[in-house]
Amino acid sequence: MRITQSMLSNNMLRNLSTSYYKMGKLQEQINTGKKVNRPSDDPVVAMKGMGYRMQVDKVAQYQRNMGEVHNRLDSSDDALDKVGSALIRVQELTVDAANDTKTHDDRLKILKEIEQLQAQVRDLANTKVGDKHLFSGTKTDSPLFGENAAGDKTIGGVVMPVSPGTIPAEGFEKDITIEVFDGVELNVNTNGYKLFKELDDVMSGLIATIKAGKSGEEISNHLKDINKAQDSVLETRADIGARQNRAEMMENRLESQEAAAKKQMSENEDIDYEKTITEMITQESIHRAALSVGARIIQPSLVDFLR
Repeated sequence: MRITQSMLSNNMLRNLSTSYYKMGKLQEQINTGKKVNRPSDDPVVAMKGMGYRMQVDKVAQYQRNMGEVHNRLDSSDDALDKVGSALIRVQELTVDAANDTKTHDDRLKILKEIEQLQAQVRDLANTKVGDKHLFSGTKTDSPLFGENAAGDKTIGGVVMPVSPGTIPAEGFEKDITIEVFDGVELNVNTNGYKLFKELDDVMSGLIATIKAGKSGEEISNHLKDINKAQDSVLETRADIGARQNRAEMMENRLESQEAAAKKQMSENEDIDYEKTITEMITQESIHRAALSVGARIIQPSLVDFLR
């Protein structure tokens, strides 16, 4: 086959173009730190990268969910801690009021503080995180203690005083769960209807006894109910604490999953800088040699010998 000057020149230009392309690709990889900057570079790596990135995003969403879990559980525990403190004060006031040296007027003065403590416990039962009530089950837009259209005091949507065995309005005793991992959900709310109804009944009974001018012995009989109410608060806090511990374990698991997913994504997408820079230097040397050889090929032509 006859080799012409044009063929040599075209081959040289094509090889130079290929060399420029390789250098450009290596330079882009060094600039971005990624093996693949568009799907056409390596479809397999691109598809794997999409899967790893989805996993990282999913873990990030679960971690945001964990923030909500901690917020709700910590706020519930804090509210119940204050309820416990209020009950301790009620207990102290009950012991004081049960002293037979106290007159009825003295007990009525003690009663005023007990009534304020009852109001405080009701306020704590209506604790909110953001615009959502913590102790109202799935009825997060409704306070546990409230009022109906007629102005009657209610608990769980039921007019007070509540008859024994009465169930609250639908939703006040339902659980709220948040997904924190694939197929794993944590219960983040504390259904407060039974607990706070018990506390309110205990304090209402004590208030009624003092108002009626009963004896110190009859007042002291309420101490047993107060102790039982304190135990109920502690049991509820223990349940919250157990869920907090599980939430921390899940958070540690998510951190491990995040690290593993990011490592896989990095191994799939990120370049080895030392290797890529070495390839870039090698390609530059090859390109310079190609330019030098090309210059020698192009320089002699038939015209040079016809002069």
